[in-house]
Amino acid sequence: MIKPIQEKHLADCLDVIHRSFKTVADEFSLTNENCPTNGAFMPYARLKNDYQNGDYMYAFYAEHEIVGFVQLSKKETNVFELEKLAVLPDHRHNGYGKQLIDFARNKVKEFGGRKITIGIIEENEQLKNWYLTNDFIHTGTKVFPHLPFTVGFMELFV
Repeated sequence: MIKPIQEKHLADCLDVIHRSFKTVADEFSLTNENCPTNGAFMPYARLKNDYQNGDYMYAFYAEHEIVGFVQLSKKETNVFELEKLAVLPDHRHNGYGKQLIDFARNKVKEFGGRKITIGIIEENEQLKNWYLTNDFIHTGTKVFPHLPFTVGFMELFV
């Protein structure tokens, strides 16, 4: 079941984000020093700020436990950014990530949006291919000097 979170659930969602992003941080040797903006190292204040600024946040519940998370941030009139899509490692490969994407797609439609964008670690071929199989298209890359990887950009028309 996917439902909107309340502020009192932010700490639980942050734990899901930390634990989910840690696997990728470990795989790509990301640390708080070389990539402090990665979800594995995100401070509570950043998530709370996003919540208070009106970003849409949803939790995926399995047996009354939060095991997934997704955030939508309105960027332009018809464009939303999908952020912090996370599924706990022990709950992956059950279709929860796809359910979160489908849910986000429907929410963006409901909000009058037409496109979802996302930025990923370009070198993470497994993740990039997963998004491609979920109807995203790859639109380009950019190197940011402060990041230890190339950012890949993808989008999904709803």
